[in-house]
Amino acid sequence: MHEIIEFLGVSKRFGDVSVFDRLDLDISTGRTTALVGASGSGKSTLLQMINGVLVPDGGRVEVFGSPLPEGRLAAFRRRIGYAVQGTGLFPHLRIDANIGLLGKLEGWSDAKLADRIVELTELMGLAPELTRRYPHELSGGQQQRVGICRAMLLRPEILLLDEPFSGVDPLTRDEIHERFAELMRAEPVTVVLVTHDLQEAMRLASELVVLDDGRVLQADAVRKVVERPATEGVARLFERLQ
Repeated sequence: MHEIIEFLGVSKRFGDVSVFDRLDLDISTGRTTALVGASGSGKSTLLQMINGVLVPDGGRVEVFGSPLPEGRLAAFRRRIGYAVQGTGLFPHLRIDANIGLLGKLEGWSDAKLADRIVELTELMGLAPELTRRYPHELSGGQQQRVGICRAMLLRPEILLLDEPFSGVDPLTRDEIHERFAELMRAEPVTVVLVTHDLQEAMRLASELVVLDDGRVLQADAVRKVVERPATEGVARLFERLQ
């Protein structure tokens, strides 16, 4: 299968701390790939290198078949949606303005923007009246759904999710998972999901990458990794995450 994201001998340091040392990793087009691992294993750093927020100190990252552009990063990032833990919504903007911000920057008409917001909020199970409210007037679960809507507004080819479903109760998370799965059926996209929740990874992802101390311990179909851990380290990590 074609790889939409490739890490080729990537090294990354923060001061004296080495996060990655000649890391190799391929992420396939059209799949949901979950990155799991203990805190500090490099999961979020990988996401930030995919959209050019961070650049490697060695090796290279290729996205859409080419190295990350040195210029025109704004145009490049329009092809990538990003949703993070805590949603990152602007508190002074109403929900419809939060979702539609990138569309405004792209010069969309009001009608096109309104139609797209309705489309996404319906898929994510958000009542129409909620779009006229401000973030603090929504529950945590509703805010997370808004964050997904905003990330999907421009119909990106890649969707990066950095623990976007954390911090809510299990029942709310289950409902968000169902809505997200419905969205992915309606608008398939390559997803890279960072999570500490192995059950979440098993529910949403088809591919699993297990990271530890900046190394890929195993990368394969979710079921294969779960049923046949490649190392004792993978098995122990699963015990901690479950």
